[in-house]
Amino acid sequence: MHTLGLILGFALIGAILWDTFETIILPRIVTRRLRLTGLIYRLTWKPSSFFVRRIHNARKREQILSIFGPLSLFGLLGVWASALIVGYALIYWGSHSRLVAAGEPISFWTYLYLSGVTFFTLGYGDVSPSLPFGRVLAVIETANGFGLFAVVISYLPVLYQSFSRREASISLLDARAGSPSSAVELLRRHSYNGNLEELRVLLGEWEHWSADLLESHLSYPVLCYFRSQHDNQSWLRAVTTVLDTCALVMVGLKDGPAWQARMTFAMTRHAVVDIAQVLRKKPSKDEFCFNRLNDTDFQRVRQILADNGIALPTGDIDKKLRELREMYEPYVFALSDELHMPLPPWILPEHAIDNWKTSAWGRIQ
Repeated sequence: MHTLGLILGFALIGAILWDTFETIILPRIVTRRLRLTGLIYRLTWKPSSFFVRRIHNARKREQILSIFGPLSLFGLLGVWASALIVGYALIYWGSHSRLVAAGEPISFWTYLYLSGVTFFTLGYGDVSPSLPFGRVLAVIETANGFGLFAVVISYLPVLYQSFSRREASISLLDARAGSPSSAVELLRRHSYNGNLEELRVLLGEWEHWSADLLESHLSYPVLCYFRSQHDNQSWLRAVTTVLDTCALVMVGLKDGPAWQARMTFAMTRHAVVDIAQVLRKKPSKDEFCFNRLNDTDFQRVRQILADNGIALPTGDIDKKLRELREMYEPYVFALSDELHMPLPPWILPEHAIDNWKTSAWGRIQ
């Protein structure tokens, strides 16, 4: 029995340390099916989102969901620390480490207590190991505790810097594409100056933004659960708007920056597909996802753009547009269903108003 405890202790500590390394330090996609961090997020996100989805008030629902990402970091740290304490306690117990315990009876709970005060470096001294192996193990556990908290403390600033970079670009999209963002609105507003040169510059910036999104969200998948500050904004809405815009330009938008649109489309789709893989979400095969832009809405898109001096090619281009949409919409629909982040409309609703025009004291008409 003690031998089994010794083996379990070493296995548990090794698994936790390796999981910590993969989660915080290793800048690479981890695709193993059995991974502690991924398992924790699946076991906590599913029930949390299941109950929150029943809340009818959209704002309250979004506020509750926004807590999950930051709170999960503390939960993950708690699981790691607890597992390490239990692992070291099993090694103390399995190795028959002799303890000085002021005449108290020695049980597994005594070893667990010793492991806890050693890991958190409390140093009460009421229970301590008396043999060399136990003392060496106590030193190793203390160093392990220091190391874990040092790594986590250094991890948080990197995480929030990536979040801030992501949100800054999403906020900039508000005045350019509306709230919520819309591909048609983005094109309409960029037609004011008589050419689409500014659109080429914008799509170039979003190509780099998508590359940064890919790198940060693959390295730190927890960022996928971090919500934007405004209820009608999200990173998923932003990438979908950019993909919609690129698709419209690529089908033959007159004087549109077709080359830059292709480059941005490729980079943004790459980000969406890889993030779906990290979250283990298969692309949606439901035909419903392609009803996001039906024939009637597409005619409205054509008319709105034409009214603003932006001409789409005549003829049957909806087939080509559908082929482009099939390259990304199944993935964004799967992510939308998983993260409970609504997708943007193609056409901005009539009652929509930009976030920068509103405040707690009124709105600009």
